[in-house]
Amino acid sequence: MTLGLIAHAGKEGASALVRSLTEELDRRGASYLLERSTAALIGIDSPLDESALAERCDLLLVMGGDGSILRALHRSGGHIRPIFGINIGSLGFLTCLGSDEYLRAIDSVLSGNYLLSQRSLLDVEISGPEGIIPLERALNDVTVSRGERSQLVKLQASVAGSPLTEYHADGLIVATPTGSTAYSLAAGGPILMPDSRALVITPICPHVLSNRSLVISETSEVVIKAEGTNDVFVTIDGRTPHALKSTQHVTLRLSTQKLPLAMMPGTTFPEILRQKLKWSGSNI
Repeated sequence: MTLGLIAHAGKEGASALVRSLTEELDRRGASYLLERSTAALIGIDSPLDESALAERCDLLLVMGGDGSILRALHRSGGHIRPIFGINIGSLGFLTCLGSDEYLRAIDSVLSGNYLLSQRSLLDVEISGPEGIIPLERALNDVTVSRGERSQLVKLQASVAGSPLTEYHADGLIVATPTGSTAYSLAAGGPILMPDSRALVITPICPHVLSNRSLVISETSEVVIKAEGTNDVFVTIDGRTPHALKSTQHVTLRLSTQKLPLAMMPGTTFPEILRQKLKWSGSNI
């Protein structure tokens, strides 16, 4: 098995962690490759970007936070590989272990002592008179919003071919279970268990108070269209926004591919929630 190492170069402690990891992997005779900017952290040259790395490796060892895992997925060029996350900083929802547990991470990866949580992805496309424009897949969420304008936007939404409602809001979020703990949660949406096989539609600051988050089947196709002459924007996992013209609509459907995300045996999602959200109580 060949490991692909990707680190968030801007994180404090990233270079020390990469050096410790590579020295230990060398000591154990493990096969690995380094992404270009990750290699530069320890003074090594590598010609591989994330896409080339993913194409040549069996598992990606991503060092950073949840955002680092999202970037690794989006930059993999369609070569979806299992991702094992090592957190640099506070505990993330998607990472397995902290940087101080890198030896345990190496033990787990080399021995195969980890579980793979198959995370749903969304295929996203913009359709209109100009044709169909496929966008990147979403792991967390797809947001249709007003961008930097101060006015509310009017968004028509349909689910499984049936009209749902028209939202007057700052925007609309469609989140996977993985993304339910991200932007959707900040906008008042519910937390979904990773294996819930559902999506959640959450309006952002809706003008109508009866507009609430809606949980739907992950197999339901969602179509969103903006009304009015001003463009709105489609943002996937917080990345570069795409303009959505009034003559176009955005369609979201469950992808045939999933992201295999590594988890440590014995670690449960409720445990992650308790740690990340600092939940407590007399029975915990």
